[in-house]
Amino acid sequence: MRYHNITKDDMNNGDGLRVVLWVAGCSHCCKECQNPMTWDPNGGLPFDEAAKKEIFDQLDKSYISGITFSGGDPLHSANRDGVLALAKEIREKYPDKTIWLYTGYCWKDIYEEEIVNYLDVVVDGEFKIEEKDNTLMWKGSKNQKVIDVKRTLGSPDILTPILHCGDYSKRY
Repeated sequence: MRYHNITKDDMNNGDGLRVVLWVAGCSHCCKECQNPMTWDPNGGLPFDEAAKKEIFDQLDKSYISGITFSGGDPLHSANRDGVLALAKEIREKYPDKTIWLYTGYCWKDIYEEEIVNYLDVVVDGEFKIEEKDNTLMWKGSKNQKVIDVKRTLGSPDILTPILHCGDYSKRY
């Protein structure tokens, strides 16, 4: 796995103050993507122990709510194993921190993947410029969903995501 940046005290990519890992590699290549420099899976830097320590140093802080995986796409084939291993380790070491993941894949295509079991929130779907809306919370276009993973996985209809945005009765 490779990455471009680790953002600290981020308030734009999930609930609360977060640390964000911006991974390298995305095959969606959405028109007018905010991070096209992260598309190349060979770009950025190798994710090493120093990068992991930087993330854990942030997660050690009581005021940090959790981590967000973004990019690129954390579920790109170049990232899946590394993101899964890191999410498992974070869940074990920081059980009270939340784990968010942004992906261009849709919930129906990823809900059975092991990584989902370690996530609290998934923001799914490709960014679509024709559906761009700057007033949306935690997402860039109206087609994307901010999914409460645990509630959705516990639902009788796990293919119908339950949204995280505070209205748990709203389903899409």
